[in-house]
Amino acid sequence: MPMNAIGAGIMVLFVVFFVALFLAISFPEAFHRPAGADLQSQNPLVRSLNTISLLAVPFMLAFFPLYAAMKRVKVYENFVEGAKEGFQVAVTIIPYLVAILVAIGMFRGAGGIDLITNGLRPVLSAVHFPSELVPMCLMRPLSGSGSLGIFSELVKQYGPDSLIARTAGTIYGSTETTFYVIAVYFGAIGVRRTRHSVAAGLIADLAGIIASVIICRMMF
Repeated sequence: MPMNAIGAGIMVLFVVFFVALFLAISFPEAFHRPAGADLQSQNPLVRSLNTISLLAVPFMLAFFPLYAAMKRVKVYENFVEGAKEGFQVAVTIIPYLVAILVAIGMFRGAGGIDLITNGLRPVLSAVHFPSELVPMCLMRPLSGSGSLGIFSELVKQYGPDSLIARTAGTIYGSTETTFYVIAVYFGAIGVRRTRHSVAAGLIADLAGIIASVIICRMMF
C-alpha cells in the first residue's frame, strides 16, 4: 500500500530527528555546547564513525517498524509468518551445516591455516600486512564461529585496544562467511550452479580486508 502524505511527513521528521541527534553527539560545538575531553581529542572522521556506531542499531530498530506502520503493514502478523518459515529453513539446512562444519574442523585441525600463514608471511611483511591476521582472514569466509574464536584469541593476546585487535574486529564486521552461505543456503533451496557467487563473494571479502587494514592504520 502506498504511503500517504502524513506518513511521508512522519518519516521525514524521524530522519531529521536522527540527523540532528547525530550532529548534537558528534559536534556539540555547533549547538553551543562544550565537548568533552575525549571528543576533543578525536578528529571529525572518528567522531562521525563513533556516533554512527552508537545510533545505527536504534535507528534500524525504529525505522523499519515505523516505515511498515506508515504503509499500514501488519508488522506483528508478518513477523510471525516469517518466523514460521525460518524454522522450516533451519530444519532444511541442518545436513549442509553439519557437512561444512566438519570440513572446516578437519582443515583447521590438520594445520592447513598455519601452513598457509607461514607461506604468506614474507609477502605480507613486504606490504606491511600484519601476519597475525591471516588465520582470521582465511577462516572468515568459511565459518563465523571459527573466525570469532580466532578474533577472541587475538584480543586476549594483544589486548582490546591494540591495532591488531581493532583491525581484526573491523575485518570481522566487513566480511562475510562466503563459503558457509553458499554451501548452506544455496544447498537449502537446491541451487547447484552458483556461477559467479563464489568469485564475487571472495572479491568482496578481499576488498573488506584491505580496506579494514588501511582505514585502521589511518585512524589508530
